[in-house]
Amino acid sequence: MEKERISDDGRPDQKNSLDFSEHFNQLELLETHGHLIPTGTQSLWAGSSDEDEEQEEKSEEWYQLQEKKMEGNPSQLLLWAAGKNRLDTVRKLLSAKAADVNTRDEDEYTPLHRAAYGGHLEVARELISHGASVHAVTRDGWTPLHSACKWNNAKVASFLLQQGADVNAQTRGLLTPLHLAAGNRDSRETLELLLMSRYIKPDLRNQLEETAADIARRASVFHYLFEIAEGCTNSSSPA
Repeated sequence: MEKERISDDGRPDQKNSLDFSEHFNQLELLETHGHLIPTGTQSLWAGSSDEDEEQEEKSEEWYQLQEKKMEGNPSQLLLWAAGKNRLDTVRKLLSAKAADVNTRDEDEYTPLHRAAYGGHLEVARELISHGASVHAVTRDGWTPLHSACKWNNAKVASFLLQQGADVNAQTRGLLTPLHLAAGNRDSRETLELLLMSRYIKPDLRNQLEETAADIARRASVFHYLFEIAEGCTNSSSPA
């Protein structure tokens, strides 16, 4: 089934949206592509709430059953386990060298991308300890740091920066991690983290010629953080 195209700013491309039949199984799509729906985002399903998008708590038996279904495809299992915060499964696969730590899905997301947008710090640590690349990019040019910053996973973002992630990396749409954090209304921790970086370039512009501060002024209550950061920079500059 063809997937709905998502534009580089994260919004559905209405020109390419699909009309689903009455037999379309939403739950099946969530199981197969649920990793692409980050925790806390607004639902596109009519009548559902934020709580509905948070996948209901599953039993350990359920997780084990899913893992058993994928045991013949270690790469798929690693991607799934990284997104579901299944640390023991990730460790088992990597220790046995059953799957490439930098394996990719159809959109070029790696296990580290999935751990990053899920906010799974210990999984991210395990992946990087086995050689996961912090510079891996998806088809749209997203690094794991982009994924972490988009969903305000500040602890994971901080760890990725410590591991050498490029704080100014740009996607195909020229979005930096700061651009993505600026568009999240719950991103105070991540914005503070990025703006404190000595290497940050807050004046970089996306394809729409917007800086992260431009986006923050439109979308976030924390736009004042940019002013504070600019004031600190100016006050510390030599006369």
